[in-house]
Amino acid sequence: MKIFSFLLLASFIILNKAEAQPKTKKQPNIIFILADDLGYGNISCFNPKSRISTPNIDKLAKEGTKFTNFYAGSTVCAPSRAALMTGKHMGHAYIRGNGNVSLREQDTTMAQQLQNAGYTTGMFGKWGLGLENEPGAPQLKGFDSFYGYLLQRHAHHYYTDYLYEVKNRQLKKERRFE
Repeated sequence: MKIFSFLLLASFIILNKAEAQPKTKKQPNIIFILADDLGYGNISCFNPKSRISTPNIDKLAKEGTKFTNFYAGSTVCAPSRAALMTGKHMGHAYIRGNGNVSLREQDTTMAQQLQNAGYTTGMFGKWGLGLENEPGAPQLKGFDSFYGYLLQRHAHHYYTDYLYEVKNRQLKKERRFE
């Protein structure tokens, strides 16, 4: 089974184009790490003089591909993730601010495209693109597994009473931190 997993520090995101490949070729596993408010120079694989040691990220960079040109789709988190997930820039994206706005049913995400290409998808961290009963909820936008925050403002709490989890394409509120 092909696996598509996300590791996230403070937020989530994916970006990779799933191209059709001949059936004889094995599709690669894809891991995309995104951390809100982490600067390019804060990671030691990009800046050996960084005060922050990131040995595991450094190892991933050494063994894989290191992307050196990447720009956020917006200056704030929800529209930036929406731009990355849908591939739409702020001139065409539906979500343009950090309000409580959901992706719409007609908005297709990269995770949905990857599922269509045979990948199993997962995301862990901060979603911020749709709540439980909205069309932008993670289980409706291409994620087989999810664990984290649905609303970006909720993620601002250092300690939380609950998080959300997707298993078997069902979203449940998990009260593990009481």
